[in-house]
Amino acid sequence: MHKEKALIEIRIAGLMQGAHSFDFTCRAEDFRDRELSGTVFTRDIAVKVRAEKTEYEITVIIRTETVADFTCDICLAPLSRKLEGEYRIDYLYSTEEDHRNDSDEDYRLIDRNTVSIDLTEEVRETLLLSLPMKVTCTENPDCRLFSAGNEKTETPEEDRNTWQESLEKLKNKYR
Repeated sequence: MHKEKALIEIRIAGLMQGAHSFDFTCRAEDFRDRELSGTVFTRDIAVKVRAEKTEYEITVIIRTETVADFTCDICLAPLSRKLEGEYRIDYLYSTEEDHRNDSDEDYRLIDRNTVSIDLTEEVRETLLLSLPMKVTCTENPDCRLFSAGNEKTETPEEDRNTWQESLEKLKNKYR
């Protein structure tokens, strides 16, 4: 049976204990997935994998970074945003007899004779989870009203002192 070569794969056979870093660059079309290739991912995707191997487990942290091309949800103006995502997976060395009925999502079981780990699906999920739910631009004043978290609002000094005094009174009351 011929298995197709994985897009993002780390070889763990012969990997020494300790921290190891791997860098990959790919495009959305490489995943051969409609959800990614037909979306906003039109540029290169940088994938950084950090694998920490111990005697009993391998902890893998996947970081993705790309620039995505969106259209504003309000005014339909084209805009680009930097997207970053992170995903952590723990692989435990085990035999099938050890955990036959164990279905914990926090870790995955692998055999000690495993040659490599395919991370393609995890990278795909990380990219999809990094997509914002709402995209608004900052150039248009009408859209700026809906952009949350981009601009800090300044509270007047009087208001700040009033609520801080009230908070201090409450704190002292319950001591």
